[in-house]
Amino acid sequence: MPALRLVGGRPEAREDLLAVEEPLELRLHGPDGPLVLAVLMRTPGHDRELLTGWLVSEGLLPAERTLDPDPENPNVWHLHTPEHARLALGARLGVSSSACGVCGSGSVERLAVRAEPPRWTGGLLDPAMVAALPERLRAAQPGFAATGGLHAAGLFTPQGKLLAAFEDVGRHNATDKAVGWATLRGDLPLSGQVLAVSSRAGFEIVQKAVTAGAAVVVAVGAASSLAADTAATFGVTLCAFTREGRFTVYAAPGRLALPGA
Repeated sequence: MPALRLVGGRPEAREDLLAVEEPLELRLHGPDGPLVLAVLMRTPGHDRELLTGWLVSEGLLPAERTLDPDPENPNVWHLHTPEHARLALGARLGVSSSACGVCGSGSVERLAVRAEPPRWTGGLLDPAMVAALPERLRAAQPGFAATGGLHAAGLFTPQGKLLAAFEDVGRHNATDKAVGWATLRGDLPLSGQVLAVSSRAGFEIVQKAVTAGAAVVVAVGAASSLAADTAATFGVTLCAFTREGRFTVYAAPGRLALPGA
């Protein structure tokens, strides 16, 4: 897009690349007709993974379903399932945001109703490998390199090999895309994979990790108090401020091969 940048107080005309943000509407079909189940603001691409991951994160993923794009509108998808009554109830309860989910004092308790502490099957993790994950994720972010306006989420093996990475204007959407990718491959729960995010670790990131069965979360930015409390409650290893070869562990450090441990 055309832009004007000030350099040393002098205007300079240029063209800038901006990250694309468009709404994605999920319509649930039942006997009474379609119902808007969610409207997510996202970067187009990997919409099936995003919607699948969002359904997992919200505890709404039906066992039997068809999820198809609208033939005319690229920003609309259609969900058909015999469980439409249960999902419709979720819509009436206001589950329709791509933002932070349920944030507040009762969040951890509500999460515990539909999720269990994740199991970890990956053995002890090398701290040097954990510290290197943000740079490995950054190498898989062409959109960020071009625009500076996209977050990313990636799934790694316990040895630090990148399995998949996804970008989006919303850090929650990027995480949902990663979870959706694993779901469509039949890889849930994520008991042997590390979830790394380019953003801060808020409650919603840990929430999505717990519902997907991910026991280790690595974030480039800070962790919120609710995220740390949630990670401690569910036994999720939460590493934040992961940059320049160091990081801070806020919960479940026992999965790390620490000196003297």
